Amino acid sequence: MSGVAKTPQPPYYAVIFASQRTEVDGGYGKMADKMVELASQQSGFLGVESARDEGLGITVSYWESLDAIKKWKENSAHQVAQNRGKTEWYKNFALRVCKVERDKFFEM
Repeated sequence: MSGVAKTPQPPYYAVIFASQRTEVDGGYGKMADKMVELASQQSGFLGVESARDEGLGITVSYWESLDAIKKWKENSAHQVAQNRGKTEWYKNFALRVCKVERDKFFEM
């Protein structure tokens, strides 16, 4: 996960996941990589951007539709990761779903 996601012309949707981790690693990095790989294979997936410092992590995934987001939320492997996040990996998190109506990109 590096760089700025290449998204199509709006409208499309963004899922913003902000989190604070616990001290438990327990395979977190491996699971995060697996979820990005799996999400990228889902119909309607457009891209992802992610950053984490010592305290706060933010991942933004982009989707064609609310239905695509719903199907990803219901994916069985993703549900396993969600449950482990709630019980092991996160002190707290926030999830926001937004409609992107306008975007602008700059590149040198």
